[in-house]
Parts: sequence; structure tokens; C-alpha cells
Amino acid sequence: MRLPSWLAQHLAALRALLVFTALFGLAYPLAMVAVGRVPGLADNTGGSLVAVDGRAVGSALIGQSFTDADGNPVPRYFQSRPAAAGDGYDPTSTGASNLGPESVVDTIAADPAESTPSLLTRVCARSRAVGRLDGVDGRRPYCTTDGVGAVLAVFRRDGLTGPVTRVVSVNQVAPATPFLHSYQGVPVELARPGEDYVSAGGLVVPVRGDAPAEPAVPADAVTASGSGLDPHISPAYAQIQVARVARERGADPAAVRRLVREHTTGRLLGFLGSPAVNVLELNLALDQRFPVR
Repeated sequence: MRLPSWLAQHLAALRALLVFTALFGLAYPLAMVAVGRVPGLADNTGGSLVAVDGRAVGSALIGQSFTDADGNPVPRYFQSRPAAAGDGYDPTSTGASNLGPESVVDTIAADPAESTPSLLTRVCARSRAVGRLDGVDGRRPYCTTDGVGAVLAVFRRDGLTGPVTRVVSVNQVAPATPFLHSYQGVPVELARPGEDYVSAGGLVVPVRGDAPAEPAVPADAVTASGSGLDPHISPAYAQIQVARVARERGADPAAVRRLVREHTTGRLLGFLGSPAVNVLELNLALDQRFPVR
């Protein structure tokens, strides 16, 4: 007996549904679970958790902050790079800040809680903070001494041309002191909260300043990774923290440097990426080798 075409089509669709459900809904997931149980892979599929005395303290794949309850760095630990994921290293809120090189002007509101710092000011503030914490030169090009972007809004009589009529340091507000007293003979003003000097016709002029071309504070100390969860820092950032960590732990700086080298991984396949230091693993090794008494 020949089935009606509509019924044959529905039965064929049902058979295909059952076959693909069995293959991709049951067999494939179970095969992947089995592969994940292969010796050497089980740790990675379990989240690469790091345990101390049988208790998980973190993951080798996800960074974490080493700060106190107020968000201040704990001096005896190596510090991680900044994080843009949620309130910091939140795996459920992974992502970048989406701020680019042209983000140099802060949004300054009357209510400080509603103000938004530019990428430049974030970098300047972080560099200044790292410099103070680790006793190195925290200056960077295009940054003021008080840790904001050194950017002017320059107003000219004829818009883009003509004599300068007004100059505003757009990222500095009272009671700060303008990072320049004058620009082309015109006194520099402080910004006023709520004012949009760019929309008002001011030309954005970043000022490089006298900071060294190669800052002492590395780039990874002042910028977040693309995911916001990177657990690694550069060997250069680790090195500027050695003196502080050794002092806080009463350890020989040379011994701490050796520990950093032991936890530094090279380039993948010898040419991909850059050498890196896993901060969690390094700090755990510190606690074991040089416990705080």
C-alpha cells in the first residue's frame, strides 16, 4: 500500500529528526565527554582549577584581583593587569571596554558618579598608581602629573584658523591646577562639569609633555585584555613588582626574580604570542616559598 505523499514526507522528516537527535544530541556530546576524560585533558575540561590543600582557589585560565576589601592592592602579592569584565574578572561579564585610541576626552558630569573617564585618563591614572605602588616613574606621554589625559580644547577666532581666543584643559576640574599655564599666550582654564567643549567648537589638542618615550610602567599594567579575564602579565610588569614583593615578605629580591622566571612561559610554538607570567600560580608559589610571618 502506497502512503499518501504528505504522510510519506512527514515520516521521512520524523526519521531524519530521530537520526540527527541520536547523532548530535546524544552520541556527539557523549563522545566529547569521553574525550575530555582522557588523561592529560581532564584538567583542562574541568576548568584548569588550581587547588591548595584540596580547596579550589582559582583557575589558571581566569585572572583574579589581589586586593583588599577596599579595592587597594595587597603589597605582598604580584598584581594582575586591569580587568574590564564586570567589576573585575567576572567570567559572566567578559568583554573589553570598547574604548579606542581616540577616547581622550572625559565626560565630566556635575555628579561624579555619572562621569566617564576616557581611555587616556584611565591609562594615566593606572600608570600613576602603579608608579606610586612600585616606586617607579609612572609618567606617560599625554598624561598630566595628577593622572588624567593632558588634552586641551583650543578655540580659534575663525573656527579652525585665526588667533587662539580660549583654551580649556578638558580633563581637569577645580581644585586642580592646569597642567599648562598658557597656550600660545592664552591662559588655560579648568573644565566645568557638564560642559561639552568639543561640540562647542573646541579643537582637541593632546599635549605630549616631558614624559619618557618608553614609560617605566609597561602597557599591560595600564590596559585590560580583550576578554578582560587574562590571568597573565608580562615579565616586564612582574619585574617592576619584585622589589615591593620581596620587601613585604622579607625575601631576597634575587630569589623572587628566580621564582618569576620559573613561572614565565615562552611563546607558543616558539613564535606565537609573547612570554607571560601567570599571576595566580606565581602568588601561590610565593606563599609556599616565602610565607608572610
